Amino acid sequence: MNTEQIVDMVLRKAGLADLPADSGILVPGEDIRKVFAGIDMATPELLLARDMGADLVLSHHPQTGAPEVFFHQVIERQIDKMAEAGIPVNRAQKALRQQVGKVERASHSENYDRVASAARVLNLPYMNLHVPVDVITENFVQSKLDLALAGKSRATLQDVMNVLQEIPEYKRALAKPVIRVGGEKDYAGRVLVLMAGGTNGGDQVFKAYFEAGVGTIVCMHLPEEVRKAVLEQNIGNVIVAGHMASDSIGMNIVCSELEGFGLEVVRMGGII
Repeated sequence: MNTEQIVDMVLRKAGLADLPADSGILVPGEDIRKVFAGIDMATPELLLARDMGADLVLSHHPQTGAPEVFFHQVIERQIDKMAEAGIPVNRAQKALRQQVGKVERASHSENYDRVASAARVLNLPYMNLHVPVDVITENFVQSKLDLALAGKSRATLQDVMNVLQEIPEYKRALAKPVIRVGGEKDYAGRVLVLMAGGTNGGDQVFKAYFEAGVGTIVCMHLPEEVRKAVLEQNIGNVIVAGHMASDSIGMNIVCSELEGFGLEVVRMGGII
């Protein structure tokens, strides 16, 4: 396989037509047989992969190049998700605007070519796949919850937790799923998994979802200031499934797909 074929395979798995701005091939490669894959793969991992005969380093998080610089652009894809939940697109756009600006300003000053230049000097193919892998995770977890909670109009947050804890990555994780807003006996209502928007949308995004009828949001992580704001809103629940464990679900699915094509895959860099 080559890097383009790997991208096409992952996009098909995620149901996406195009590669999002937070993902890309930094150093292309052909005849790939051995892949080093991880959540965060930077220069140290590149050196290790080179020494162990890797043909490709695959990172989940954008560490370098255009995917790092233009990461903020994928946040606006949350508008489509919000619209699907019944939130007017104009409100969705306004709720996200502050977060988009915050992320853009933070990435603007980054040393965006550091890892990419290391990959070029090492002549080692390097790529990252962020939102596509998160979409795979989001779809997987949502399907598990929908199936398990179907017909249970009064399912509780503990019922949601029980389903999550059956997923191997969450079961094996040190940082396990936890209820951050709400209690074990609180009714979950409509449960929505939000893991593929680039980053957390912020308290106004959460509020918009709750006011549109979502009872419980399952996400990867929740900044403290957002948690406090959601507590003050007092209209919905939040379960944090865990960042590394959630990322690992999608990455493991991708790695298994690559193995199905006959590639050797070394999982590291935070994959559980």
